[in-house]
Amino acid sequence: MSTPQSLDAGSFVNSLEELRTLAGQEVFVTDWVQLSQRHIDLFAEASGDFQWIHVDVARAQKESPYGNTIAHGFLTLSLLGQFYAKHVSLPFCDMGLNYGLNKVRFTSPVVAGSRLRGRFVLARLDDIAGGVQLTFAVTLEVEGQERPALVAESVIRQYFTAPVV
Repeated sequence: MSTPQSLDAGSFVNSLEELRTLAGQEVFVTDWVQLSQRHIDLFAEASGDFQWIHVDVARAQKESPYGNTIAHGFLTLSLLGQFYAKHVSLPFCDMGLNYGLNKVRFTSPVVAGSRLRGRFVLARLDDIAGGVQLTFAVTLEVEGQERPALVAESVIRQYFTAPVV
């Protein structure tokens, strides 16, 4: 497999035609991101999910089969937003939206302090009114683990730059 090229702004993807050629390919791999206990606690605060396996470090070290707290599955899923913000900037589009998910599986726990990165395959590209819909097959890997933390089919929409009248 060739080294994936990023869809960063100013990258080689300068047109819709070029973007279409990437369908079916891995288009970017993110940098590693560490999920600290602070991230987990802030997510618990935002979501209202204070289950002890996430926020009670002392109890988790004693009772959890993982020997520590673990990140919420939805916290790991929420990383997709920052990965898209960094890697999917198309110069012929001026707005992008998270359109949803077709599938999500949390396949392995993420112990506090773990580092994750995402692998994004552009599985499908469809035309929509005023833009394009990109469907990505996403795998979130945990550093040092064979099994990924998450596999998902994520859908985003990118809308074309409005013509100047």
